[in-house]
Amino acid sequence: MKNFINSCGYAAIDPWFITGFTDAEGCFYISIFRDNKYRWGWCVKVSFQIELHQKDKALLEQIKSYFGVGHLSNNGPTLIQYRVQSVKDFKIIIDHFDRFGLITQKRADYELWKQAVEIMEQKEHLTEAGLAKIVAIKASLNWGLSEKLKEAFPAKILPIRRPQVEDILIRDPHWLAGFSSGECCFYVGISKNSNYNAGSRVKLIFQLTQHERDKELMRSLVNYFDCGNIYKKREEVDFQITKLSDLHEKVIPFFQKYPILGVKRLDYLDFCRVAELMRNKAHLIEEGLVEIRKIKAGMNKGRLDGSSLAVV
Repeated sequence: MKNFINSCGYAAIDPWFITGFTDAEGCFYISIFRDNKYRWGWCVKVSFQIELHQKDKALLEQIKSYFGVGHLSNNGPTLIQYRVQSVKDFKIIIDHFDRFGLITQKRADYELWKQAVEIMEQKEHLTEAGLAKIVAIKASLNWGLSEKLKEAFPAKILPIRRPQVEDILIRDPHWLAGFSSGECCFYVGISKNSNYNAGSRVKLIFQLTQHERDKELMRSLVNYFDCGNIYKKREEVDFQITKLSDLHEKVIPFFQKYPILGVKRLDYLDFCRVAELMRNKAHLIEEGLVEIRKIKAGMNKGRLDGSSLAVV
C-alpha cells in the first residue's frame, strides 16, 4: 500500500480510517432516471462515492489505491469525486464495510444500498417487480425520493423499513482519526476582551458536528476522550473540547498517534502551534497575539494551498 505524506512524515492508511472517513464523507447512492432503452423506461445506477475539494485529491487517490477499484473525476472547478459504480467491484466495497462496520446513521444507508446491489447482481432490477423494490429502497435511503420520482411511481410503493443503527461503539482509534479527518474543525477564536493585557482573548476549539440523529455517538465522545461537552443547535449536535489542558493532554497526543490525513492535517499542525504559544503565555502579549492572528488567517477556509501534501 502507498503511503500518504504530510509535513509530519508518513502514515499508512488504516482500514478503520477508511470506515471513519466514509462515516464522515462517503455516500451510498442509488440513481433512478428515465431511459427508454429499458423495457420499463427506467435505468438504475448504484454507486459508492466520496467527494472532496480538489486540494484533497491526494487523499482520494490513497483511498482509491486502498480499494483498488473505482476512478477519480472532477466535478466542477473545485471538487473531485472518487466513485465505484461497477457491480462486479462492489464485492470489494461490501467486504470492507462488512468487516470494518460503519457506526453513524450511514450504516443504515449502507445496509439499504447493499440490498439494491444484491437485486442488481441478480438482474432483478430489469423486471417491474425488481424496479419497484429498488424504488422502495431508495425511498428510505439518504434523503428519499425526489418529487419527480414520487410522481412517476405509484403511491403503493412504500419505503422499506430503515435499519436501526444500534452498535455505535468506536472499536478502533483509527476510525476516529478518519471520522475527524472528514468532520472535525480545529478552530482558533480571537475576541476583544479588555480583561487581557493584549486586549483580546484567544480560545482554541476542537469540534465535531453531526446531525441530531447521531447524538448518541456524539455523546459517547465525551467518555472516549474523558472530557468535552455536547451542544445542541437546530438539527445538529456539536462535540467540543475547549479546555487548554485537555487539548494538550488528550486531543493533540491522540492525533499525533493516530494522524489526521488530508489538507485538514495542516490545520491540526497550525492548531498545535497556537496551543504551544498559549502554553507559553504568548497570547497574553501583543507580539504573540500578532503571530496567532497570522496563523489563524491561513487555517481552514483561509488555506489556499495544499501543495505540501503528496503521494508516493
